[in-house]
Amino acid sequence: MPYDLILRNGRILDPSQDLDKTADIAFAGGRVAAIGDNLVPDSATDVRDVSGKIVSPGFIDLHTHVYWGGTSLGIDADAVARTSGVTTSVDAGSAGAGNFAGFRKHVIEPSETRILAYLHISFAGIYAFSNRIMVGESDDMRLMAPADALEVVEENRDVLVGIKVRVGRHASGDSGIAPLDIALQLAEEVNMPLMAHIDEPPPTYDEVLAKLRPDDVLTHCFRPFPNTPVTGQGAVKDSVIAARERGVRFDVGHGMGSFAFATARAMLAGGFMPDTISSDLHKLCLEGPAIDQAVTMSKFLCLGVPLEEVIRASTINAAKIMRRDDLGTLRPGALGDATIYTVEEGRFDYHDVVGEVLTGDRKIASSGIVLDGRWWHPT
Repeated sequence: MPYDLILRNGRILDPSQDLDKTADIAFAGGRVAAIGDNLVPDSATDVRDVSGKIVSPGFIDLHTHVYWGGTSLGIDADAVARTSGVTTSVDAGSAGAGNFAGFRKHVIEPSETRILAYLHISFAGIYAFSNRIMVGESDDMRLMAPADALEVVEENRDVLVGIKVRVGRHASGDSGIAPLDIALQLAEEVNMPLMAHIDEPPPTYDEVLAKLRPDDVLTHCFRPFPNTPVTGQGAVKDSVIAARERGVRFDVGHGMGSFAFATARAMLAGGFMPDTISSDLHKLCLEGPAIDQAVTMSKFLCLGVPLEEVIRASTINAAKIMRRDDLGTLRPGALGDATIYTVEEGRFDYHDVVGEVLTGDRKIASSGIVLDGRWWHPT
């Protein structure tokens, strides 16, 4: 088989296959073609020596906001990918039924990196999110649009991975938990998982968890007080353990207000690793505290999580939540996305959302990515 690209002598770290070894990896026709020693190129093959670097499935950021130019919180997915190693950005409900067509035509389709999306139950998506204006879209029940959203889902299943809803004092205000009930009805109708945002109460963390189904996602799962998943004594709440046991998935969704080192330490000490690590990257946290997916992953590395588990939470676990068995893996036949990176040693300051600074000794640094089987180098 003629190969389009061969990466030579990298450390192949792929949790989906329990694979950790030095080898070559080849890509052809937009997919992973082979992993082995001394793979043979032909005259047209792009061969790159990645000795001393790690090659993993392309990083997936399950919670981003990349409707650049269409919403006030949107960022440029391609620009961020060049520094963070993300090959798939999953937009978490920036657009709803009323503006998803523009998101698809003007952002998703022209993007070089892959963009998938959750569709917001709000007709207008997240439309008023800035330093000066903050209007919770779920506070107005007139914007809840399940019938319109159903039509959009049926027309865009190739790029949609689920339904998004935001509830909490800031996001849903006087509407409380009611938007979640409507979003769950839609998710059930279209046979898709739901991602629920939670901020300050009401509703409470427990109330939201109680409604989620197997494979639904609670994002912002390592929030600081209030609406934190740990008790005042630092134990993982019984409701959190029970939700995981019945199949609810837990996503970090760092963002500007939803990740605290104290919460993370308590959860990890209690044996509770999040299913997925995500940045919730948007315009207001691009310069900090989230910065990007690689930084968010590095925080977990410096909290003591083994590299393999950090990569698992940013690749195959995210792919499983999206029901995309062609992503998050370097198995031959999978889509040809890979991230090439190093783990640098030194002193690095990491910030959470409540002002704590963690000085860590390691940092995940992207060296380049492979998209659809082709080298896509950062500039």
